[in-house]
Amino acid sequence: MRRLAILLVAAGGVLGVLGVSSVSAQTPSTDVGGSSVADGATDGSDDLGLPAVDVLQVSGLVDSIVADEIERALERAVTDGSQAIVLQINSKASVIGRDKMRDLYELIEAAPIPVAIWVGPSGARATGLVAQLLSAADATGMAPGARIGRTGVPLTDSVDFGSATELLQNQTIGFQEARQQGALKLEISDEGAPTIRNMVFALDGIVVDGVELDTAVERLNDDGTVSNDITVVRFQKLGLFNQLFHTAASPPVAYLLLIIGLALLVFELFTAGIGVAGVVGAVCTLLGFYGLGELPERGWALAFVIGSMVAFAIDVQVGIPRFWTGVGLALFAVGSWFLFPTFDQQNLRPSWLTLLVGIGGIALTFVSGMPSMTRTRFATPTIGRERLIGQLGRAVTDITPDGSLQIDGARWKARTNRATPVKAGETARVVAIDGVTLEVEPEEGGARDYRERRSKSTPEQ
Repeated sequence: MRRLAILLVAAGGVLGVLGVSSVSAQTPSTDVGGSSVADGATDGSDDLGLPAVDVLQVSGLVDSIVADEIERALERAVTDGSQAIVLQINSKASVIGRDKMRDLYELIEAAPIPVAIWVGPSGARATGLVAQLLSAADATGMAPGARIGRTGVPLTDSVDFGSATELLQNQTIGFQEARQQGALKLEISDEGAPTIRNMVFALDGIVVDGVELDTAVERLNDDGTVSNDITVVRFQKLGLFNQLFHTAASPPVAYLLLIIGLALLVFELFTAGIGVAGVVGAVCTLLGFYGLGELPERGWALAFVIGSMVAFAIDVQVGIPRFWTGVGLALFAVGSWFLFPTFDQQNLRPSWLTLLVGIGGIALTFVSGMPSMTRTRFATPTIGRERLIGQLGRAVTDITPDGSLQIDGARWKARTNRATPVKAGETARVVAIDGVTLEVEPEEGGARDYRERRSKSTPEQ
């Protein structure tokens, strides 16, 4: 039961982290290539006869998966005849390096169709090198409550945010200030663009490379009122596996996957055979290492985390937390704290809650959980086992030559000579111990030790 509990906790933690990350990283949308609109995006505009507008959500850290998806989304928009594509950005940093971000910047800048960037919804952020992508877009807008900035050193000479260019290099600004300082390339009302519908509506009438976008029309209703309808908005998102790997490449998820996987592998070392814990541990470890491969990490800190597991395993083997458990806790705490450096002007270290869960969970596991499991599993066959020699037990199964023997309520592996099998229910005597296996013989009719018989038959001198 203890083994099952530990496994369920670990698996639940992984599923919970992945589930929360996936929910926070997506909005209601259809699969890539689907034609659909989000809630509130249109008001019966599917019969307007206007070319569609594609929307791709860029959420979380910009890694190689997201960068490749942006490139594919631009290609799909051209192939599908879209009149424009909107990148919905909520990202605090990139983890693909300046050269690849420069390539992405130039790709957006030279795109064959108009590219707009909307930083939304409210509370969204576009900071670090990701924020510089706004300068490459043909039209940019923000939701109220969103912020952009801390752009750092420009990727190219063409990075321009008007009078806010230098200001944005070291701090962030909100919508109103960005609008006043000319950092946005789209005329939006004082309320900003709170939804993607507002952003698509604001694109109507702008001219890009001599082509005027036609994304909305005014419609006269039967009651005499006028309504504004927008064209079809097609939402695109990462596929299932890409979303999984993108989620794994975030610092808190990669960190938790790694430590859960390593802990389960250590647990599996002290169990018989390869079980579910080993398979889950291997999968979590591989996903964790994939995430670390996409993220900037300190090699020495990762070595500390792995070394801590070796130290923990030494004391788990004896079933008592001692000196090596303390060494493991120290290595693990230091490695966890320094695992992720500051990158793209963002401290990638997981939150305090994530570190508390990771360090506290590992401490509880290796100070209490696994030593208790080891004592429960191995204490009986290793402590005081010599006293079993000569005792009688009842065969639970046929011992021919291997089987099970019960002594004082405890069940043991047993082995006997092929010439002296013991049937289930019969009594057998323990004559020796080989590791964790009892060597037994029938209570009557077993092989005799002739040296013992000669000793007893020799008359005293």
